[in-house]
This record gives sequence, structure tokens and C-alpha cells, in this order.
Amino acid sequence: MRSVISRGLSWLAAAVVGAVYGVAATIAHSFVWGPIPLGLIVGAVACGALLFALRALTGDRWAALAAGLGMLVLILVISQRGPGGSIVVPDTPLGNIWMYVAAGITLFVVAWPDMSKLRPPAASDPRRRGA
Repeated sequence: MRSVISRGLSWLAAAVVGAVYGVAATIAHSFVWGPIPLGLIVGAVACGALLFALRALTGDRWAALAAGLGMLVLILVISQRGPGGSIVVPDTPLGNIWMYVAAGITLFVVAWPDMSKLRPPAASDPRRRGA
């Protein structure tokens, strides 16, 4: 029972952290330095690093999925027209690219196969060396 509660709380914490990263990157995604979409690049790297770190450190794809879903849900929520009529993510090519990049990073990190379950190649077997 305790592990179920701790896993659920860790997924909830991952979703909250993912939401914070998603909001920060969404606000910054529109920063352009000359022709370079610097905000989009930095936001994508930050969100990808968060998801990769969660997946690598916890060994649990569900924690990365929770963070990615928290990120995507908040991106979609703040992309809607606000009560004052403001829009954080306008319907521009850069805004659309940001939506797809965030979803693609989440999909990539969650779908990446678990390498810890793979067996080492037969050539590295110490019994096969020599003779």
C-alpha cells in the first residue's frame, strides 16, 4: 500500500514540475533573436532535459509521462484566449511549432525503450573468451 501511495505522489509531483516547466517554456517560446527562435530552442532543451532526467533517474516511464502530460495540459490551458482577451500562444507558425515540439519530446522520451532490460552481447561473455 505504501509503494502505491508513494508512486502516486511521485507522479503527481512530476506532473506539477512538468506543468511549471511547460508554462515557463511556453511564455519564453516566442523570444526570437534575429532569425533564431532562441526561446523555442531553450524551452525545448529544458523540457526535454526534465523529461529525460525523470526517466533516467526514476527508471519509470510513467513519471516522465506524468510530467509530459502536466506540461502539455498547461500548455493547452494557457494557449486559450484568456478572460481579458489575451493569448500567450498565438496562432502563428512559431506557436504551432512549440505545441508539436513539446508533444514530440514527450512522446520520444516516454516511448524510448528501456535499455536496462537488454542482455549484453554474446561477445562480451567471459566464458567465450580465450581458447
